Amino acid sequence: MFFVRFWGVRGSIACPSPLHVRYGGNTSCVEVAVGDRRLILDAGTGIRGLGKEFTKSDIKTTHLLLSHTHWDHIDGFPFFRPAFNPKGHLHVMAGHLKGRGGVEHALSLQMGEPMFPVPLRAMKAIVEFVDFEAGESFRPFPDVLVRSAPLNHPNGATGYRIEHAGKAICYVTDTEHVPGQADSNVLQLIEGADLVIYDSTFTEAEFPAHAGWGHSTWTEGVRLCRLAGVRRMAMFHHEPDHDDTFMDALAAEALAAWDQVIVAREGMQMPIA
Repeated sequence: MFFVRFWGVRGSIACPSPLHVRYGGNTSCVEVAVGDRRLILDAGTGIRGLGKEFTKSDIKTTHLLLSHTHWDHIDGFPFFRPAFNPKGHLHVMAGHLKGRGGVEHALSLQMGEPMFPVPLRAMKAIVEFVDFEAGESFRPFPDVLVRSAPLNHPNGATGYRIEHAGKAICYVTDTEHVPGQADSNVLQLIEGADLVIYDSTFTEAEFPAHAGWGHSTWTEGVRLCRLAGVRRMAMFHHEPDHDDTFMDALAAEALAAWDQVIVAREGMQMPIA
């Protein structure tokens, strides 16, 4: 059993509304299951629902891999129930803060007064904080290899490749491409992957007005995936102003361009076969 499940697919800010039902309004959070082991990619508002599911399923140990620590990728962290379970064990990892205070310090600021009433130390699980340099590799489990790469984003971000049993899932969000130039870091990370979850915040028409914001387009994702021999791509980190009607049209346009593109929806589960 090797699959991904999307718990939050939006970028920037959560957007719960009647216009954001089919694709979802929670911010970035993706579950990766490897047998009965779990990894989590980012801790946006979607991690609250994931935590409830973990509690119900009695999953006590997990690795949380953060792409970075902008609000939309950590604002669900204080509401992740398993972190408050004294029998739980949570590894929190980040590749952009080594030598810059570290991920524990960043999350403690988020949960410190006057920003939040419950401090980080209230989490009664065993919580281990690990800072590494984007570009390093590590094994959260003996049969799972995680590779990483630095991404082009303000304040830094990290892309991940999770490999198991000859299959690979890549998580490449909050990265900005340079038009006409293929990002070599991304290409090396995603080469031959079975699924690439890619930052598709803007359309090509929107992108020029948002240069420097640190985000990409689905069309650039398709170009990179085809160059790298990727099997499937999931559009991710949807712009909050892109409601269901807009996203339906975008999905049809993307599918017409490449039949291996899907649009990530909250609650969607994808096996890696």
